[in-house]
Amino acid sequence: MARERRSGSEDVEALDRRWHLARTREEVSFTELEFAIMRTFESFGRWQSECLAGAIDLAASGPENALLHMIRMNDRPKSVKELARLANRDDVPNIQYSLRKLIGAGLVARSGSGRTGVVYAVTDRGREVTDAYARIRRALLVSAVESVPGFSERMAEATRTLNLLAGIYEEVARVAATHRRPPEE
Repeated sequence: MARERRSGSEDVEALDRRWHLARTREEVSFTELEFAIMRTFESFGRWQSECLAGAIDLAASGPENALLHMIRMNDRPKSVKELARLANRDDVPNIQYSLRKLIGAGLVARSGSGRTGVVYAVTDRGREVTDAYARIRRALLVSAVESVPGFSERMAEATRTLNLLAGIYEEVARVAATHRRPPEE
C-alpha cells in the first residue's frame, strides 16, 4: 500500500522513532537529545583540533586543547586535581598524559614538587598559541554564531539546561554505581 505524502512536520510525526532506548514520546525526546549531545561533542572536538592546528603544528585532541585553555584560564597555574574538577573528568592518568604532551610541545610548564604541590602554567609560547587560537576562534566561530538572530539567548538557556543535565547524570550515575549487580559466576 502506498503511503500518502504528508507535508513537513506531519512527515516527521509519521516516523517511528521507538527502539530499545526509547519507547515513549518522552524517552524518544530524551534519546534524541543524548544523540545530539554526542554529535555536538564530537564536532566540538574536531573544531578544537582544527582551530589549534591553525595556531600551531601540533596534533592535539579536543580534550588536550581544552586542558591548555583551562591551564591559561585566569592566568594562574592549576593542579591536576583542579583541571580534573574543571573538566568534570576522573581519568587522571589520561590528563597526566595530555599534560606531558603539552609540556613536550613547549606550551605548558610544570613547577612545584611533591604529590600536591605540582602545578601547571602556560609558557610564553603557550600564551602565543592560545592568543592565536582565540583570534581564529573569534574570526570563525564567534562571527558565525553572532550572525544567528537570538542565538546568544538560546546559548544561555542551553548552557543552563546542560549544566542541570550534567548534575542529573552525576546523581543517577552514583545511584547506578550503588546498585550495580554483582558479576554473574
